[in-house]
Amino acid sequence: MHEFNQVVHNLMKNNFSLSKEISVLILTDDSTAPIGERFNQAMLQDGWKTEFLVMEDRSKSGEEPPEEVATQMRQYQLVFCLTKHSLTHTVARKEANNKGISVITMPGITEDMFLQGAMSADYRRVEEETLSVTEKLTQANKITIYTGDKEKLTVPLTGRSGVPSTGVFREQGASGNLPSGEAYIAPVEGQAEGTIEINGSIAGIGLVDAPIILTVTEGRLVSATGDNGGRLLELLGDGDGRLLGELGIGTNHAARITGNILEDEKAYDTIHVAFGSNHTFGGVIKTNVHIDCVTKGPRLVWE
Repeated sequence: MHEFNQVVHNLMKNNFSLSKEISVLILTDDSTAPIGERFNQAMLQDGWKTEFLVMEDRSKSGEEPPEEVATQMRQYQLVFCLTKHSLTHTVARKEANNKGISVITMPGITEDMFLQGAMSADYRRVEEETLSVTEKLTQANKITIYTGDKEKLTVPLTGRSGVPSTGVFREQGASGNLPSGEAYIAPVEGQAEGTIEINGSIAGIGLVDAPIILTVTEGRLVSATGDNGGRLLELLGDGDGRLLGELGIGTNHAARITGNILEDEKAYDTIHVAFGSNHTFGGVIKTNVHIDCVTKGPRLVWE
């Protein structure tokens, strides 16, 4: 317990610039409540003023929390979301940010992740490398991703701005993941073309036991191979959930690929594509799902 509490203490000291007088909400769900309660107790012991709230599990990443929970989120100055599925790409998170509330999302967080891996990174280094990659994304007109034996996916980015997820939150109203370390962007909708091999993991599914080939036509996922590909299509549904909504690049030197998307998408030498909502970070897709797919060892050509 002491080691866990020390990690939380260091986190609040090194990654935030906030007074302990602010009000803090620790939001969790049925699946993640045990570690949420440990986090809450560590915060209390460190002198923070917190409230603890448990909601029912969401069924997938990007699904909105209940309206009463969204309302609660807007009553505090800092909200930590330790949940099974991600609330990052939700209206509830965006509206809280718009009111100047900091919202830190930690979907699928585990004790192992606190004590090992991505949470143990040197976040000064993570911040520097993330900002550098974010600038490259903003300046790029398109990126072509080469994976597997012959897969090639072209992703247009003209006019879109990269978004840094550094894990360092110096201003009120900040938002992002913890653990963190990625640069991401909303591709131009309706224009991505080609195929990509997913050989890492998929949010809501975990590690893939065999590579999955995704085919994207006019920015829409039209096919996915294998059993896990079929599960991905089911999670996304038949509507706008199948639109390519994100391209991200991992920038955390301590992150591992374990099957937990929160850490996997931050790892070095990985990229991830996500399908579904992106209106919260510069795109125009509004839907109730956002599923990330991580692939290792891609080759990127920037233009």
